Amino acid sequence: MTETAPSPAAPGTGVPLLEARGLTKHFAVHHAQRRGRARLARARGRRADPPVVHAVEDVSLSLPESGITAVVGESGSGKSTLARMLARLITPTAGELLLDGSPVPAQSRGRREYARDVQLVLQDPFSSLNPVHDVRYHLARPLRIHGLGGQGADLEAAMTGLLERVSLTPAEQFLRKYPHELSGGQRQRVAIARALAVRPRVLLADEPVSMLDVSIRLGVLNLLGDLRERDRLGILYITHDIASARYLADVIMVMYAGQVVESGPAVTLTDEPAHPYTRLLLSAAPDPDRPAPLSLQGRGSPPSLVDPPSGCRFHPRCPHAMAICAEATPPGSEVADRHVSACWLHVSGLTAAQRQASGAATGPSRAAARPNGLDTPHPGDGPGLPPSPATGGEES
Repeated sequence: MTETAPSPAAPGTGVPLLEARGLTKHFAVHHAQRRGRARLARARGRRADPPVVHAVEDVSLSLPESGITAVVGESGSGKSTLARMLARLITPTAGELLLDGSPVPAQSRGRREYARDVQLVLQDPFSSLNPVHDVRYHLARPLRIHGLGGQGADLEAAMTGLLERVSLTPAEQFLRKYPHELSGGQRQRVAIARALAVRPRVLLADEPVSMLDVSIRLGVLNLLGDLRERDRLGILYITHDIASARYLADVIMVMYAGQVVESGPAVTLTDEPAHPYTRLLLSAAPDPDRPAPLSLQGRGSPPSLVDPPSGCRFHPRCPHAMAICAEATPPGSEVADRHVSACWLHVSGLTAAQRQASGAATGPSRAAARPNGLDTPHPGDGPGLPPSPATGGEES
């Protein structure tokens, strides 16, 4: 990784602005698919339970004041579902939300008050803005709904100030424009200005730069960093790009198949990743300083979340898979200060039978993954991991 993270303001300590505890979300499968699965189960003489999509499983996080937490993972890992639960657009199957340390009611009661504190910025700025209305309408509407903008000149000044906060100047010119008259970066800045209109304390940014040209992504990321420092916002930054997460965030959480597999300080996690899936993401990240040719560890595709694999959900793709990986879900193990990895490689006391190599992974075997003693020491009895590509090691 060649980018250097900006110097952030120190995240707030004490009670976090927004906290999630054990959030879980299961979606019902379409009725046509349910009928097909029921017929198959009857043909096999079994009873078919109603199938569900295990989109998010037991995810906990906290967003402190003036802190940025990044959630990283490939498509389908549950990142956007998590953001929508935090925004209360989706009701969790289990778990709870806490705002300023107080539980948030599961019902719709108090939704408007909650929305004033927690705002969501969506991935596609063109579809999130109404094409038949100009920028003035998009900014005036939340101000009027929440009674914040006043009337006449006061409302005009409030809208102008919002555009100036997101570096859209001269503001008077942008107020008259429609979404199709703006560039992708300008549209995303309008969407951020609309979210800021209600003076939130938490901003949920769901892949805010993935639809933008590479040349303007850095400007939007720096805007989020400025908002954190200037307004002391707690920000959740969702992305599939672990390089931008390292650049912007204080803490990174890595999700795979609906579960958090690793979390820790951004620099520590990217320099010394502990989970094989995190290493796979880092191997795929462009790095001009990587001394060796790109070689990915792990093969195959993400699993079906209707029938997720038993044990560790990454084990069918993991080149280090052991027998226990298919039998039990790994606990979170602290591998460094505030750095946690949910992987059996970091659990001590495993038996020889549990450490036996599994044939589930289609990639290179564990023996092939550690030629010439490249394994690094670790607290468990299982096999080690090769050096991270982020620190110059070669993935085998």
